Amino acid sequence: MNGNQVVQGADFSFHLPTAIEFGLGKATRLGEILLPLGVKKVFIVTDKGVVSAGLLEGVTFSLQHQGIGYDIYAEVESDPSLETIDRGAEYFLKQPYDCVVAIGGGSPIDTAKGIRVVATNGGSIGQYAGVHRVPTASPIPLVAIPTTSGTGSEVTIFGVYSDWHNQVKITVTSPYMAPTLALIDPALTIGLPSKMSAATGIDALAHGIETYFSLGSSTASDALALQAMEVVVANLRRAVHDGSDMTARIGMSHGSLLAGMAFNNGFLGLAHAIGSALSGHCHVAHGVAIGLLLPHVVAFNTPVCPEKAAKLAVLMGAQEKAAEAVAQLVWEIGLPTRMREVNVKEEKLVDIARDSFKSGMMKFNPRKPTEQEVLELLQRAF
Repeated sequence: MNGNQVVQGADFSFHLPTAIEFGLGKATRLGEILLPLGVKKVFIVTDKGVVSAGLLEGVTFSLQHQGIGYDIYAEVESDPSLETIDRGAEYFLKQPYDCVVAIGGGSPIDTAKGIRVVATNGGSIGQYAGVHRVPTASPIPLVAIPTTSGTGSEVTIFGVYSDWHNQVKITVTSPYMAPTLALIDPALTIGLPSKMSAATGIDALAHGIETYFSLGSSTASDALALQAMEVVVANLRRAVHDGSDMTARIGMSHGSLLAGMAFNNGFLGLAHAIGSALSGHCHVAHGVAIGLLLPHVVAFNTPVCPEKAAKLAVLMGAQEKAAEAVAQLVWEIGLPTRMREVNVKEEKLVDIARDSFKSGMMKFNPRKPTEQEVLELLQRAF
C-alpha cells in the first residue's frame, strides 16, 4: 500500500450514548439504581408474553422495595404499529411518570423509545421517520432490559415501527432515541422458546455480518462485529437446543450486545433493507425474514468483499463459502429456509424488491444492487 491509499474505516467517529450494566441479577437492582435519581413513578413498557412468563416479577419487586410506584403498559405487539407508540405516549402523559422502563425484546424496547420521543416532542412517531428528525432530547430517563438476545435495541439509536396502512416499516434514527441505561441480565433469557432463540439469534449474527461488510464500518466497529459473530456462532446452536444452558445464554446476551454496539456505529445493509420490506408486505417476523435473506445477501456481497467473506467463513468453521456456512446454520437452528414456508406469495416479490430501496440501510451495502438484482435474490430465496 502506498502513502496515498486510504484504508476503509481508518478515519471514523464512534459514539455510544447508553450506559451498560451486564450480568446475572442486574435486572433485580432496578429500584436500587433508580432511587438516587429521584424517580418516583415508572412507566413500564412490555408485552403480554413477558408478563405471562413472570419476567416482570424481579423488576417490580425491586421497585416496590425502594418505594417506587409503577404502571404497566403491556399492549406492545410484535412489529409494533405507529398507533401503539402514539397510544402509549397518551397514557404516559396522563400520569406524573418520571422514568420509562422497557422490558422485553426489540418490540417493547423500540416502543418505549418511541413513547419517550412523542411524550417529549408531541405529534406522532411517524413524523420523525428518517435521520436526525427528532428535535429535542428527552429529560426522561429510559432503561432498557432485554429478555431476548438478538435485536441490540437496548444500545442503539434506532426505532423500527410498522405503518400497516402503507405496508411499510419506518425507522426513526436519532441519538435522542438511545436508552439512558441498558440492564442486561442473561437470566431473563433462560427458557426462551427455541424458535424465538433462533430468530433473535440469527438477527444478532446478521448485525455482526452486515456491520462487518458495511461501507460505514470502521476498525472499531469491525472489532466489535468480529467478536460478536464469534460469540454468537459459538453459542447459538446450544441456546436453541437447550433453553436452560446458562453458559450459552450468557454468550448470546454478550454477542447480541456487541453486535448492537457495532451496528449502532457501522450500520447495516441489504438483508435488513429487504427484510424491512418483506415484513411490511407479508407480516413475516423480523428474525425469520433475516434468516431467509442472510445467506443470499452474503453470497451477493462476497465478490466485492472477498477478504472479509473469507474471514467470515473461517470464523464459522467453514472451509469454503461463507454464504453456505450461514445457510447451514439457519437450517440447523430450525428456521425456515424458503419464503413459501411462511406463506409469502410470489406475486408480492416485485413490490418487496421495489420497497427495499426505501430503506436508508441500502446505501451502506458494499455492493449496489439494481431492483432487478434484488428481485432475483428474492426469487432465489422463494
